[in-house]
Amino acid sequence: MTNIQFAKRLQPLKSNVFADMDRAKAVALAAGREVIDLSLGSSDLPAEAHVIEAIAQSLHDRSTHGYLLFNGTQGFREAAVNWYEQKFGIKVDPQTEVLPLIGSQEGTAHLPLAILNPGDFALLLDPGYPSHAGGVYLASGQIYPMPLLAENGFLPVFADIPAPVLAQSRMMVLSYPHNPTAAIAPLSFFQEAVAFCQQHNLVLVHDFPYVDLVFQETGEWADSSPNSKSLVPSILQADPEKSVSIEFFTLSKSYNMGGFRIGYAIGNAQLIKALRQVKAAVDFNQYRGILNGAIAALTGPQAGVKSAVTTFQGRRDAFISALHRIGWNVPTPQATMYIWAKLPSPWSENSVEFCTQLVKQTGVAVSPGAGFGKSGEGYVRFALVHEPPLLEIAVERMAEFLH
Repeated sequence: MTNIQFAKRLQPLKSNVFADMDRAKAVALAAGREVIDLSLGSSDLPAEAHVIEAIAQSLHDRSTHGYLLFNGTQGFREAAVNWYEQKFGIKVDPQTEVLPLIGSQEGTAHLPLAILNPGDFALLLDPGYPSHAGGVYLASGQIYPMPLLAENGFLPVFADIPAPVLAQSRMMVLSYPHNPTAAIAPLSFFQEAVAFCQQHNLVLVHDFPYVDLVFQETGEWADSSPNSKSLVPSILQADPEKSVSIEFFTLSKSYNMGGFRIGYAIGNAQLIKALRQVKAAVDFNQYRGILNGAIAALTGPQAGVKSAVTTFQGRRDAFISALHRIGWNVPTPQATMYIWAKLPSPWSENSVEFCTQLVKQTGVAVSPGAGFGKSGEGYVRFALVHEPPLLEIAVERMAEFLH
């Protein structure tokens, strides 16, 4: 067999938290276990009927069947801009300041190709979403992990970043509400981040998939902007001139459209243009019918969003109560569809082994904190993607495993 030589940039991509857990789940299934999968943050709720209908109607329109270039996305871009303006009071140019994406992950993975030269640093949250690191590795960049600690509310401390690293840094990636810790950030934190990035000539990237999955009790402090209808702030509220910032939104969480792979980038026109250049070399846009469904989601009734938030809040409360009953005292998260739980001993420094043994012995699959970064060790992430009765069964199985 020919000895194929692969690029060095593939080396750090070999390990993936979701792929590792997928193998562990397969072993459990092969052994006859009934698996309760709490490892993947893919909503089990359906997209709304009016969204599905818009896509279904498009299928019968032969004009939607061809390639879709940028000009053909005008209707979607205008819907995205209107949604943003209504939600955050931020004016956006649909021609130059917004770009459709195949899910926000496409944006976070491809933007480093437009920003980083080989050896440049990206400042990433640790723990953080794996594709943020993957995009930097593909661009042959280096990663400086900004530790997120419970005592700091899982917010990074910018003053701790070493000066030599800052001198080689070109971008910072934030994401609040945060996956995996479920932390939220106030507008004052984003204002600090914008000022820091302006001072050090950094591009500020904000991944924002959980903007709507915020529970009502958080709204009193998370956002202090009088123009906002959101319980949590957009990075553009801290950088209304869009001087250094770009934000990524996906319809996967708010509208239960994960499998449809539709999102957009919004922000600084130069960054949008650069990302568009990378995107043009990689792919066309999605099928026009998907964009029609997304337009229906953004412009149509929003009752489904509120219903999803209520559903996840109920699941959160049921799961936290069940954990407390078995003596696992985990703080109640204020947002997202996740529970970030500190592991009890003897597992407090081995989250991967905990998750591997848990699914093997009980069929309950969860994500190890170490898979999200070094600072995630000692934690596990539960995704609340089942109804409360099944979540409570999962906790009962974990109780047997822990005792």
